[in-house]
Amino acid sequence: MIKIIISKIWSGFWPYLIAVLLFLILIIIHEFGHFIAAKLSGIKVNEFAVGFGPKLFSKKFGETTYKFNLIPLGGYCAMEGEEESSSDTRAFCNKSAIKRFFVVIMGAIFNLLLGFVLIGITLIPQDSFTTTTVAGFYEDSTSNIGGLEIGDKIIKVGNRRIITTYDLSYAFTNVDDGKLDMTVLRNGEKVKLNNVSFKSETEKGISYLKVDFYVVGKKKTVLSFISESFKTSVSNCLVVWRSLIDLISGKYGISAMSGPVGVTVAISSVAKQNLQAVIPIMALISINLGIFNLLPLPALDGGRLLFILIEIIFGKKVPEKYEAPVHTAGFAILLLFMLFITFKDIWGLIK
Repeated sequence: MIKIIISKIWSGFWPYLIAVLLFLILIIIHEFGHFIAAKLSGIKVNEFAVGFGPKLFSKKFGETTYKFNLIPLGGYCAMEGEEESSSDTRAFCNKSAIKRFFVVIMGAIFNLLLGFVLIGITLIPQDSFTTTTVAGFYEDSTSNIGGLEIGDKIIKVGNRRIITTYDLSYAFTNVDDGKLDMTVLRNGEKVKLNNVSFKSETEKGISYLKVDFYVVGKKKTVLSFISESFKTSVSNCLVVWRSLIDLISGKYGISAMSGPVGVTVAISSVAKQNLQAVIPIMALISINLGIFNLLPLPALDGGRLLFILIEIIFGKKVPEKYEAPVHTAGFAILLLFMLFITFKDIWGLIK
């Protein structure tokens, strides 16, 4: 009886544990990017920590203390002179603007690189890769009536460049009237198709057009594998960027956003069904984290990069009395926003 109870508890708990561990890996990879860049730039790193809160154990190697803390929800790379002035010549604040720029940007770069690696892992089992060239149409297709033909290579939907079928999937969401303008490559020439019609369905308040055609496959080789990994990574970056623009422009409401709680629930749900399916989600989140951190907003790496860039252009640091309040205010706003999104996610679960 006890074994059955423990088994049931574990079966409900382990998917959430997987989600938390994935978040931890993403953040540690980000901080490790800062860490490696700091070491390469000759900057003194005082601490590199996994997790927050009370210390579980630590070990000092050289000048850096490596810590494992109780709460596995992040980590940090604490550099000398990062948050305050220091007389140490190896302090972050005393290094050149180029070196500081390099250290700050490498966190996001490592997230993007991790996304690329994970995408490559998802492509390894595939025998062939999809293209954006139409191979045929399913029964009751409406897009062929609108002018789409077998052999057409879709290169644009509206004004959006199409690189992979992943781009197509995103372009086919939240289309009001079920019609799209498309640009295809037909017999070596660009052809514009207006108002190509598709059937649609709605799920969780978001409408999706049904793709009523199938595409040509591409043979898997070493070169096509590298090319597909790169193109899929670029597509993920573009989708993240377009999603941000669509959120700001109002195409998607606040209900379409999820914070750590919502994403954790989504990952755990996928993990229960198929653990392998978590990898592409992790790739997208890693790329999302990298791009989001590069936004020129206070409290984010992008905000710090903006101030360093101003310093590089004008040859003079922005005074601390101006920069510090901007980051403090930005952090407060970001924290309030995250609390709001977290409350929304929790409310959605208990409704």
